[in-house]
Parts: sequence; structure tokens; C-alpha cells
Amino acid sequence: MVSTPAQEQPVDPQDRSGPYATHDVSNQPPPLAPYDASQDIALLEGLRREGAGWAEEDIRRLGLRAGSAEAQEWGELANRHEPELRTHDRYGHRVDEVEFHPSWHHLMRVAVGEGLAAAPWADDRPGAHVARTAGGLVWGQTEAGHGCPTSMTYAAVPVLRRQPELAKVYEPLLTSREYDPGLRVPTEKRGLLAGMGMTEKQGGSDVRTNTTTAWPSAEPGVYTLRGHKWFTSAPMCDVFLVLAQAPGGLSCFLVPRVLPDGSRNTFRIQRLKDKLGNRSNASSEPEFDGTVAWLVGPEGRGVKTIIEMVNCTRLDCVMSSATLMRKTLVEAGHHVRHRSAFGARLIDQPLMRNVLADLALESEAATTLTLRLAGAADQSVRGDDPDGTESAFRRIATAVGKYWVTKRGPAFTAEALECLGGNGYVEESGMPRHYREAPLLSIWEGSGNVNALDVLRALSREPATADALFAELALARGADARLDASVTRLKAGLAEGSEAGARRLVERMALTLQAALLVRHAPAAVADAFCATRLGGDWGHAFGTLPDGADLDAILARALPDGV
Repeated sequence: MVSTPAQEQPVDPQDRSGPYATHDVSNQPPPLAPYDASQDIALLEGLRREGAGWAEEDIRRLGLRAGSAEAQEWGELANRHEPELRTHDRYGHRVDEVEFHPSWHHLMRVAVGEGLAAAPWADDRPGAHVARTAGGLVWGQTEAGHGCPTSMTYAAVPVLRRQPELAKVYEPLLTSREYDPGLRVPTEKRGLLAGMGMTEKQGGSDVRTNTTTAWPSAEPGVYTLRGHKWFTSAPMCDVFLVLAQAPGGLSCFLVPRVLPDGSRNTFRIQRLKDKLGNRSNASSEPEFDGTVAWLVGPEGRGVKTIIEMVNCTRLDCVMSSATLMRKTLVEAGHHVRHRSAFGARLIDQPLMRNVLADLALESEAATTLTLRLAGAADQSVRGDDPDGTESAFRRIATAVGKYWVTKRGPAFTAEALECLGGNGYVEESGMPRHYREAPLLSIWEGSGNVNALDVLRALSREPATADALFAELALARGADARLDASVTRLKAGLAEGSEAGARRLVERMALTLQAALLVRHAPAAVADAFCATRLGGDWGHAFGTLPDGADLDAILARALPDGV
């Protein structure tokens, strides 16, 4: 009988060691958390530059908390265990409540406690609104959905100030750093959250077509509403700003969930939306029927009354897109640092470095623009703008940023996900959640077309906005020939602008503005690569097509320092 050679001996099925082990894990990255979400050079530089350097210690502390394993798990659990609607209690009484997982409340408690809701309106320090935006760029790396009620609460305060007697009652509670969930009489709570109900099924962004009606009662300033809103997020907020048709035209109203006598206001939640992303956050269709409301601003001036709310929430859309970019860039960078293929770590392979560096440019440009917009907002709302230049710049640049940065989000997130390969396509990685979130920010507060047309409207009706934009661009004049050429083309484009060409014009405005900010504030490697690609045309149609001369090492060292 011929013996079997040693090298061909049959495998012992009980042997769990050596070359035959099936469950040894290798070539997989360790968990990213804990990490420091504030370890972002562009963010910290922008924080100081825009007048909020005093908040750096708090931002760094919040960054460590955002990147902790606990906070990252809160974000995952809040999306896995979605909010549930309870229309009635066990006895058949109408309650219209939404129940959230405890992780949602943990996230909200930190956000409100850190001043990411309306706290800046009660803070006299210059840069308070910038500090809030930087906090959002950091804490938002936990989870995006709970940023909706904090954003609306922030944006509600300047609207309520149009009605001083209402602001006197509600503003101290909206600006509180106390998270006090549950439906109770607003004035008996330690802190309040605000939502908004603007859109209806027949109109969407065309809010002037709203059919919800508002009829005055015997009490001055008090109305009753009847109608059906199509998209009202965060229905467990305490008060809502709502648009409705009063006898004098479209008007703005404050609607509390609980009335001063402790009874429930009529706010019948017909259903919760089954959304692509943002699933931790409840979005509802409420029905009003004899709902009590207080008039905010004059009758017939509803859109003009809420315009400041739109400016604030649009800034938060830009901020949230920049946050998603940063979060997914960090996830991609972490993965490729620890994963090897074809004989080398992914991060050491030239083509992967090109992809990451290109993403890093986009991320820094988004973050830098976000903080510049926050700086303009801070000066504008504080009155530190004697000639109105910052207010005019804010007016046009926020709409430009809202159009462009939110448009870049989905493509950016998809590319970052691809850096993880199949691992990134699996829910456990967290990347699919980020990918589903990205399109929302281009839709909320006006889709791309709405914002592009709003830019044209500002240019035609408010000429000071164009002057303010070009004054900002002039601060970088002479530093880069490609930037100077883009400014020249942009001036010509304004004279030739048409509605059909609005997107093209606004895209050019956004890229030129981002380039000007990077030329002034970023290292030469970053500014040069951005100008060469986004303005000079030395770029492909996908991320990862930077030219051979780009300083990838310097770009990546800035974007992904050790520990991130």
C-alpha cells in the first residue's frame, strides 16, 4: 500500500489552528471610534478666523465626545430603532405622540446642552453663531437626523422677534440649554423646541399656494387654523411656525402643541413619512381643525416674516452637508490606512491617494465656506455690520452655498463609500446611512432649482448682494491667475444670466467663492490643486482625477492628521 506523502496528509476536521483556520480575521481595519471629531485643521482655523476662537476648548471637548464609542452607538441605534406614531392612548383618547428610542434623547440632550439649538441668540459674545456652527460640524458626526429640531429651534427665534409679546414669553425657553422632552404647557417647561409647517401637498416649495386657512377669533392676535400640512418634521416639538391663509393673505402663526390651560391643541398626525434617510427623525403630516394659533408679524406678510428662518436653516443645510463630507472622508481615510491590497496598504497606492486628496479638497472647501457664512450671519444678526456688506454677502452667499455644497454631498459620499469597497456597502459600516442622508440637504429648504432662482432674484432685486460678493472675491485678487480669470468670467456671466442658465451661473459663483477663500486661508498645496481642477479645468468628471503635479502628500497630511 502506497503511503500518502506528508504534505498531502488529510486535514483533521477538528484542527482549528494553523493554515486551515477559517475564522481568523486579518486585513480588516479596527473600529474608528473612539476618535476626535474636532481634529480638523480647516475647521479650527476657520473657528478662530471667524471670531469664535474663544470656543475652541469647548469644540475640542465636544469633538472627543462625538467620536466616542458611546456617542457613535447612539447614532446607530437612533436610526435602527425608528420613531413610532401613537395616535391614541389605550382608552381611545387622541394623543398624537411620537415615541423615540432613548438614544435619540441622549443625542438631543447633548446637542441642546452644548448650545446647538437656539442658545446663540442669548449669547452676547461676538462669534456665538460661529461657535454653534462649528459645534454642529463636530457633533453632527454622530448622527444627522436630530439636527432637524435643533436647526428649526435656532431659526425660530428671529421670526418670533417680529412679535415682541410672543418673543418675551417663548424666547428664554427656546434659547435654554435644557432638553425637556414631552408635551406639557410650554411655560411650565425648562426648555422648548420649535418646528415649522410650511409646505402642503399641492405646492411644496411654492408656499404661496397653501390652502390652510386661518380665521381670527374674538381675542386679538388669536386665530383658528384648518388644513393639512404635507411635511412637518419633528412633530414632538413644543411649538411650530406655520403658514396659513388669513383674510389679509398668507400669514405666519405660532402653533403650540399644548395650550396654556393644559389641553392638547388639535394637531392630528395622519402618518409619519417613510423616508429614504433621516430615519431617526420623525417627519409627519399633521391636520389642523380648529387649531389655536397666534399671529406672528402682519397679516399677508407670511413669507417676509419667515425669511430669516430660511436664511438660518439654509446655513444649517450647508453645515450638515459639510459635516457628512468630513465624516465620510474620515471613515474612508481610516479604512485605507489599515487595509492592504495587491501588496501594499491602500493609502500608499497612488490612485487611492489621488481619490482621498480630491475628496479632502472638496471637504475643506465646504467647511471653509460654511464657517465664512456663519461669520457673516453672526455679524449680520448682531448688528456688527454698519454698512450692510456682511448682510448682503450673507444673503447671496448662503443661497449659493446651499445650492452647491448640498449638491456635492451625494457624489462625495458615494465616492467615500467606494473607498471601503464591499465593506462600505454593508449597513454595519454606517456608510449606507450617510449615503441615504446626503440627498435630503439639497431638498430641504428649497431644492437646487429653488435656490438657483433665489440667487437670480437676489441679483436682480438687491444689487448690493452682487457688490458684496465681488468685494469678497477681490480680497484674493492677484493671488492666482485662474481665480482672477474666473472672477472675470463670472462678471460677464451675471450680465448674460438667464433663468435656464441659473444652475451654471450659481455653480461658477460657488466654485469661485470657495477658491477665493482657499487662496486666502489654506496652504498653497490645497489652494493650487483646487484652482487647477475646479477653475482651471485640469480635472476629470469623477473624484480622483487630480493632475500629476498636485501635492497629494501635503493635502492628505492636512486633512487626515495622525489619529483621525
